[in-house]
Amino acid sequence: MREGEAQKIRLGDPAIRESFIERVFAMARWRAFAARRPKPGDLAAYHAARKFAVLAHSPSHYAARGRLVAVVGARLGLRLAQYGSLLMQALSVRATRARHANVLQHLAGSFGRRLNGAERAELADAIHGYRRGLVPLVVPLTLIEHHVRRLSVADLADQTHFAPHPKELLLRNHV
Repeated sequence: MREGEAQKIRLGDPAIRESFIERVFAMARWRAFAARRPKPGDLAAYHAARKFAVLAHSPSHYAARGRLVAVVGARLGLRLAQYGSLLMQALSVRATRARHANVLQHLAGSFGRRLNGAERAELADAIHGYRRGLVPLVVPLTLIEHHVRRLSVADLADQTHFAPHPKELLLRNHV
């Protein structure tokens, strides 16, 4: 089998395809961000908006990126290169159903007591259904996004985990 044929087969797997496309869009966003000559505060905001996307792939890379952002200081150029490299390394680790479910629970926890009992139960059921492989990732994510908008949860509104690539690609609709 030639290399091109092997790639075609691998990209036929929905999880591998989604991961690849997510990295393509992440790299494009990163390059556009770095080209704007960001300040240390800009990097901290960029990092915060990608927290949950990276946690779904690699909690250890997320921690390393956080330490790097914390010590940016005067060496921003060098830190940007390191940060970009760590970001791509993190996203190259395959996100698992368990890590996605963990991220979903973190996101749900962000609502605190702002959800009533029925809403919390509905969200918990959606996350549990995803964890068990009964519903696609898009189901609990859409429900969480709904609550983010409805409750105006500003620190979650910009999370790339909700839309790492155009929704029209339907990459998160597989079970």
